[in-house]
Order: sequence, then C-alpha cells, then structure tokens
Amino acid sequence: MSPSPLPTRSLKAALSVTALAAAAGIGLLQQQRLRTLEAGTDPLAVVAQQRQQLQLLAQVPSFGFDNVLADWTMLQFIQYFGDAEARRQTGYGLSPDYFEVILERDPYFRDAYLFLSISSTLFAGQPARTVKIFEQYLPQLTPTTPERAYVIWRYKGSDELLFLGDPQAAAQSFETAADWASVYDDAESQAIAAASRQTAAFLRENPSSSAAQISAWGIVLSNALDRTTQQFAIRRIEQLGGRVEVDAAGRFRVIGPAS
Repeated sequence: MSPSPLPTRSLKAALSVTALAAAAGIGLLQQQRLRTLEAGTDPLAVVAQQRQQLQLLAQVPSFGFDNVLADWTMLQFIQYFGDAEARRQTGYGLSPDYFEVILERDPYFRDAYLFLSISSTLFAGQPARTVKIFEQYLPQLTPTTPERAYVIWRYKGSDELLFLGDPQAAAQSFETAADWASVYDDAESQAIAAASRQTAAFLRENPSSSAAQISAWGIVLSNALDRTTQQFAIRRIEQLGGRVEVDAAGRFRVIGPAS
C-alpha cells in the first residue's frame, strides 16, 4: 500500500501557517512598538525601530515562503516611503536596507529594482550602494526570468551614468539591456533594444554625450514615482538641450536637441 499524501500536505499547510504567522507577528510587534514610539513623537526612534525590524526580517526563517516575506517587506517599504512628513525629518536612508531584504528573499521581483533605483539613488542619495545591490542579484537573472528583465539593466545603466559618472559601466549595462530586449519580438521590446544600443554607442564614442544623458533622464522620467522626481528629470533634460512633451493621455515624450 502506498503511503498517504496527507502527512505531506499537512506539513506544507503547517509550514505555510508558520511562515504567515511569523510575518504577522513581526507586523504586530512593529505596530505595537511604533505606537509607543509615535506617542513620544520621536521620528529618529521610529527609524531605529524600522531598522531593527529589517534586521529581524533578514533573519527570520521563511520555511520556503520567501516570496511572502519579500511581499511583506515591500508593503513595509511603501508605508515608509509614503510617509512624507516623517521622511522630511529623517530622510530616506533606510531605502536600500529594505531592498537588500526584499531581493535576498526574491531576486526575481522585477518591480523592486525600479523602486530600489528611484528611492535609494534619487531620494536616499546612495547610488553606489544601489548599483552594488544590482550587481549582487543581476547574475541570478536571465533575459526571460523575470519577464522583460532587460529593464533592470536600463535602471542600472542610468544610475551609473547620471549619478556615478561611470559612462563605461553604463555603456555595458545598456548594451546588455539591448541584448536581453532583443530576445523578445514585440515592437516595444525591439524599440527598447534599439534605443539601448544607441545609448551605449553614444557613450562609447563620447563618454560625456548629452544625447546619452537625455536618454537616461528619459528613463528616470518615465518611471518616476512622484511629481517632484518628474519635474527634476524634466529640468535636467532641458538643461541638456532637450525638451519634454506630454500627450493627451499624459504620457511623456522626450525630444533631443536639434542637430
């Protein structure tokens, strides 16, 4: 007689409940402590508590449910990032810490790389750490895992060019983005492949190319999480001689300087 599958199913169910309970426990602990801290209106103490929570999330066993903890941490990040009043007082310095936890649990979480680039580079002012995190997890990805992973190389290239002043590294990132985008046969991916290869060529021919910088700021603009970032990117594009148009649907179109 073959063994019954019920014990295995029961074990999986128990592990699922344990993982979810661990995440819920972390959340309840955080909420209780934050209520205590917020009663004293001490933003620095709240940040200290958030840092402690991240350390706990990095160490808590997942029982095979890494994606659950990655999603949980992303929700915590969104609350952190969206608290504009608190961030005005304490800054965005914990942003890369959140993504070290998130991507360690789920390196295939494509959208997390976008939030990493915007929050940790533009808001936290830590582009070197941002790129270091990219370099840690990109080797685990392929052109199709996650789907359309080429956008991650474009985020990395923009950070390298605009914030680290490393056009050679940026050219390599945009070239890789082009190679990965070429795997797809849809019009959008093919257009991104062509644009990425052109940006890489600009950088190899002229490392200080304004056209390459305009292209990179266009990536920042199209992925901006807030109006302040949009306005900042538009100003930089205009300073480089480009201009930005907005269509009836609210989409941005970046136009380079006339030759």
